[in-house]
Amino acid sequence: MSKQNQWIVGINAVASAVEHDAEHVREVLVEAGAKNPRLGEIEQAARRRDIDVRRVAQQALDGVSGGTRHQGVAARYAAAKTWDEHDLPELVEQAQGRALLLVLDGVQDPHNLGACLRSAAAAGATAVVIPKDKAVQVNATVRKTSAGAADSIAVVRVTNLSRTLSELQKLGVWIYGLVGGSGASLYALDLKGNVALVLGGEADGLRRLTREHCDQLVSIPMPGVETSPGVESLNVSVAAGVTLFEAVRQRAG
Repeated sequence: MSKQNQWIVGINAVASAVEHDAEHVREVLVEAGAKNPRLGEIEQAARRRDIDVRRVAQQALDGVSGGTRHQGVAARYAAAKTWDEHDLPELVEQAQGRALLLVLDGVQDPHNLGACLRSAAAAGATAVVIPKDKAVQVNATVRKTSAGAADSIAVVRVTNLSRTLSELQKLGVWIYGLVGGSGASLYALDLKGNVALVLGGEADGLRRLTREHCDQLVSIPMPGVETSPGVESLNVSVAAGVTLFEAVRQRAG
């Protein structure tokens, strides 16, 4: 696990960081003259936790947000947590036979990644695994879309996704890849043990090597496809939510 410096922007993302990880928030910038009462709440919460707060012009927030809509607030987050493949064995072991991993093969849209992180955190997933290359990384847009989830779930960045899947199999994790029209239904799986759910990117889905490293390929039944022309597949973040919460449903039984 390593650390890096970055700016977090947006009301939900900053509020979550202040509430859940105040020791790593170095300062909060609030737009001077802004009328949103939630900005005042964030400022008060930060001051209660002895976090420096500065009122600044909108241009200053524009500068640190990198083009992301900041909603009048930003925080300098000095120790954001990141994980890599070397941390996976410990994460799986800590789950005590009930690891639930979401693996994303080349998601490009930061809004989709943020939504996936939000669903994964809500489902109590062990971690989200993403490639270091040819995929969006956790940036300000992802953090804002995740509504704080990026601060509360392990996001594991791996160099070689296929090799990582092989290592997970050695750790006793079953790998299920989501593809359209596979013939096998998601709802026929047993998702109560150590499980990795693998979803592809927006354009091409699962890459060939990724498919080859899955124990089984399955699909989400979509009876409306035949009667609704143009509806061929679910958005990756929607598919992630459906898949994760099927695992949650089974584990609650």
